[in-house]
Amino acid sequence: MSTATPPVTEAAEPVIRVIEPPKRWMPLNLGELWQYREMTLFLIFRELKIRYKQTVLGIFWAILQPFITMIVFSFVFGRIARMPSDGIPYPLFSYVGLLPWNFFSSGLSKASTSLNSNSSLIKKIYFPRLILPVTAILSGLVDFFLGTVMLAILYIYFAAAVAPVSPLVVNHAIPFINSDLALNAFNHAVRNYEITANVVWLPLLLLLSFTVALSLSLWFAALNVRFRDVAVAIGFLVRILLYLTPVIYPISRLDGVFQVLAALNPMTGVIEGFRWALLGVDTAPGIYVLISAAMSILLLIGGLYYFRRTESTFADLI
Repeated sequence: MSTATPPVTEAAEPVIRVIEPPKRWMPLNLGELWQYREMTLFLIFRELKIRYKQTVLGIFWAILQPFITMIVFSFVFGRIARMPSDGIPYPLFSYVGLLPWNFFSSGLSKASTSLNSNSSLIKKIYFPRLILPVTAILSGLVDFFLGTVMLAILYIYFAAAVAPVSPLVVNHAIPFINSDLALNAFNHAVRNYEITANVVWLPLLLLLSFTVALSLSLWFAALNVRFRDVAVAIGFLVRILLYLTPVIYPISRLDGVFQVLAALNPMTGVIEGFRWALLGVDTAPGIYVLISAAMSILLLIGGLYYFRRTESTFADLI
């Protein structure tokens, strides 16, 4: 009688990781972002959960913030300063500019400090550090899409305030109670503000806004690990950029050389592009978008290589 002997399994070979000194031009290894996609989704969800945790209004802050800012801008710049708005009602004009601007500024601020705010995670496990600024910016997409709900309401409101819809408003007092009236007002808004086929460019303009935020935040995030002054300067820099970007004024208001200088701002093409796509303004932003895209790509390539080169020191300095 023979006894069965268990199969002999070969011992797994140990994984050997060879640590080499950093090279001058290290490979970007962008493929790792796809390998860690589940971690990316988890960090986005965690960012949203932390942002609105223990708040009374929750995600409604994503709608209230640009709406209240629009009201302040409309009063200060639209009513008091009489800022031109290319024939568009100033609240609608400023809100369409605020949508991509808030996505950019919020993403830039959060991504620039994302390494320091996740220091415990960086010290414990390995993962591509690039995930942190990327997820910080992508989490702002939820706020952006919620903000478009208020944009639709503004469309209907301003359409209801002009003929031929306004007589119906008098009879019904609140147009949004009557679905037919709301649909009539929305169709009137589409005709008045010329929502044309240009709207198909919105995803590319949003991608360009993401690229601009990421390209700048890569530099600031890496620098903020070594110099904490960067975190303090970010808020100041964002406020200055707001006034240097045509959010509260049209770029057509600027003369000659100032238009060229404004075009060097990567967000100028994005803001003008959103107005062209959503409001049908006459000034097509072709050259501004091209300049913005060129500037953001140059900044992104430089930022990726600088981030990658300094990545190995994050865990020691943070």
